[in-house]
Amino acid sequence: QVQLVESGGGLVQTGGSLRLSCTASGRALSGYMMAWFRQTPGKEREFVCRITRSGETTYCAGSLGGRFTISRDNAKSSVWLQMNNLKPEDTAVYYCAAAENRYGLTPDSYNYWGQGAQVTVSS
Repeated sequence: QVQLVESGGGLVQTGGSLRLSCTASGRALSGYMMAWFRQTPGKEREFVCRITRSGETTYCAGSLGGRFTISRDNAKSSVWLQMNNLKPEDTAVYYCAAAENRYGLTPDSYNYWGQGAQVTVSS
């Protein structure tokens, strides 16, 4: 199995940028499809972006308006989420997730999760 640790969260002003990192240990990252989700108190975990094992194909939620991008480097056992033009509604805990076989948009498609990184966008 794989263990995931997120980093790079913090406080940023509206319009700013942040880059979240997800570092994997254990089994090689290349064996997993990866995704980012986010969650705010009282709400369900929400899909943000996903990326195939090779990194050739990515997809992000349309509601993000192209502001976020996902990337990975299997040799570095890392996945990143670049977030630009941040808005207060982007405030959430962001989670990195790994899937062994499925490649979905819902949390139940993913087998392994990090502990989360808090992102706060001030207005």
